[in-house]
Amino acid sequence: MSPAKAGEAIRAKVDASQSVTLTVADAAARTGLALRDAENGLKWLSTEFRGQLRVTSGGELVHVFPTGFRKPWESRETLDRMARAIGHAFMGGLRFVVRAWVAIVLVGYAAIFIALVLGMAFARQSNDSNSRREGDLPGGALAYAFLRVIGDALFWTFHPWSPFSVYAAPAYGLPRAQRSREPRVPLYERVNRFFFGPPVPPHDPREMEQLIVATIRAGKGRIGLGDVMRVTGLPRDKADPLMARLMLDYDGDVAVSEDGGILYRFTALRKTASDSIVPPEPPPAWARAKPLPPITGNSAGPNLAVAALNAFNLAMGAWAIENGMTIERAMHLFDRFPHPIADTGMPIVLGLVPLVFSALLFLLPIARVATRPWKRRAAEREKGRLSILREVLERVKAKQPVTDSAVAEAWRRATGRQPGKGLDRELSTLGGDVAIDPSGATRWRFADLETEAAAVLAEREAAASEEARLGDVVYATDEH
Repeated sequence: MSPAKAGEAIRAKVDASQSVTLTVADAAARTGLALRDAENGLKWLSTEFRGQLRVTSGGELVHVFPTGFRKPWESRETLDRMARAIGHAFMGGLRFVVRAWVAIVLVGYAAIFIALVLGMAFARQSNDSNSRREGDLPGGALAYAFLRVIGDALFWTFHPWSPFSVYAAPAYGLPRAQRSREPRVPLYERVNRFFFGPPVPPHDPREMEQLIVATIRAGKGRIGLGDVMRVTGLPRDKADPLMARLMLDYDGDVAVSEDGGILYRFTALRKTASDSIVPPEPPPAWARAKPLPPITGNSAGPNLAVAALNAFNLAMGAWAIENGMTIERAMHLFDRFPHPIADTGMPIVLGLVPLVFSALLFLLPIARVATRPWKRRAAEREKGRLSILREVLERVKAKQPVTDSAVAEAWRRATGRQPGKGLDRELSTLGGDVAIDPSGATRWRFADLETEAAAVLAEREAAASEEARLGDVVYATDEH
């Protein structure tokens, strides 16, 4: 019977309105399933309903479902997923607008405003000059200035040695040999980084499984929850149901040592065509902690250039509103002879749009800078949490006592700050219990991790290397 079908059979015969505790024999007795089907069904239920395992003094396994066969976390996680999806969609759309629109508007409005300024200067100079010929075309000087500005803008945008070029490298100013080795960043990407921050690398949804499988193979097909916590950084209450799912996905089974330590065997994952029977172990979670990303990811030059360009558009938009510079009035700058112009209303295109658009764009990096202290504190808390996990696992492995002072010192080394009042909570989530030594000193005991570590070590020492070796090749398509 498939594990899902066996699990549904168990679920149909058990009152799931409250916490459920079952052994394999209980499930078989209530459903009439074979023991192997009942065991696979309980594994499937543990995956679906975040079940946990207990072991008795006699070595029996007990499956515990704290919330029964219900999923009270689904509504909260569904709302979280919807919020993340909406946020990602919104930010994706916003980034698309920025990539295509901001770079064009930023450079385009700057070119238009510069052309207007130069046009007014040339027009004033032309009106004051007595050397103009009667046959000159109206606005010739302004037209020439406008085309010159547009030409210069295109030249500096696409010239490969320009700091504003769409093909320019971020290391502008470095020697050419060194600059050629740097990745080239387009202009729109620099603008995008200035307003929205550096791009986030894509997340691999199977990264956690890859790390755990690599740890299993490095551990000769044997693993404990402490190993899972080490490589993923997860607390114990999340690592436990994860292993139930992995047992189904990778043909694993659970075993109990004489001292009550729970370990997981995945002998099928040991088979390898590589010369190395025992592959290297992946780095722990605290060695892979991601640093706080920079505010923009650009160097100072591009940041100043984008900020100056946006500030120029902001100032010129305000100037256009103050002077009533509508498109109609701007077109009269090309007139050969100036004459009074009636009020043409609020300048939308040349005034309101660049003013509001540039102001909103400036709010984006300002908001990121304002929230950066909060992100820095969150990153420090995560580093502190992982430092506690590291201290506990290393001391359990070395059979050293876990004390409050040792944990506090680990937190200080990782964050550079004194720990707060949440250390006890973090230790409890790792399965710790407070114990008093005969001398009266307080220490933390992690009985489950201690017995599991001993059981996993003994199993790995007894694991046969033949489990990883392949048999002799008796047929190969590349030899025929």
